[in-house]
Amino acid sequence: MAILTILQYPDPRLHRVAAPVDRFDEELQRLIRDMAETMYASNGIGLAATQVDVHRQLIVIDTSESRDQLRVFINPEIQDSRGESELEEGCLSVPGIYDRVPRFDWIRGRAWDAAGREYGFEAQGLEALCIQHEMDHLKGRVFVDYLSRLKQTRIVAKLRKQQRRAG
Repeated sequence: MAILTILQYPDPRLHRVAAPVDRFDEELQRLIRDMAETMYASNGIGLAATQVDVHRQLIVIDTSESRDQLRVFINPEIQDSRGESELEEGCLSVPGIYDRVPRFDWIRGRAWDAAGREYGFEAQGLEALCIQHEMDHLKGRVFVDYLSRLKQTRIVAKLRKQQRRAG
């Protein structure tokens, strides 16, 4: 397994739309393992393949407190939703930035697992927010895209300042 490099906002590769996964092979299994290891090492609760510069419809999440309930969503689709989320969110691609964006509190959908089996899912609260957030990455959207232009400009300036200090 390997820790993958997470793209940082405003990298334009974060805005690429991901293609559906059509091969459930060893390469995909390795990517899933590497993404999970990267997510856990970064103290994240979700990671989309887009964030590691692989533009395929694959996300991994683990919103459990014990950090041992990895869920894999391949080619995910939301089929039903309701309610409004009031949770603040952050992103491994936008470190140190948190804000509220419009999300549904409950979702139902379908996806495929690592073995290529289709399954249905329901999620609520933090888990629903996480799935929607990661699915946005697959569509080329970052959560800060929902914020005002002023906030986006301030975020870019803050991230560039952090990068100068670190580098």
